[in-house]
Amino acid sequence: MARIAGINIPQNKVVSIALTYIHGIGLHSSKKICEQLNIPSSKRVNELSEEQVLKIREFIDANHKVEGDLRREISINIKRLVDLACYRGSRHKKKLPVRGQRTQCNARTRKGKAIAIAGKKLTPLKK
Repeated sequence: MARIAGINIPQNKVVSIALTYIHGIGLHSSKKICEQLNIPSSKRVNELSEEQVLKIREFIDANHKVEGDLRREISINIKRLVDLACYRGSRHKKKLPVRGQRTQCNARTRKGKAIAIAGKKLTPLKK
């Protein structure tokens, strides 16, 4: 079982895909890591030697901010914006989209499930 940055990496996946299970490492970063450590990205995790797993672990610890540290930094940045009471901070506080997206008909992911308004019925058209 390969354990990198506190995450159990899936054994039967290709190395470049398996590294994306670590928060803070995407596909581009994982391919760069494999390239710099001379590990074929088509190789599977269970085919890696202990030495190669150790090299990956040390490289990630030295060069990337991942998992708990990254999550902590992001939450501190959001808290700072909320404390400043700037526009982006107020959007975070109200749980609305932060980057200028429209909210009249979309933004269900951010706003949550739609709430029905009581007493609002459609009236038939009068002739």
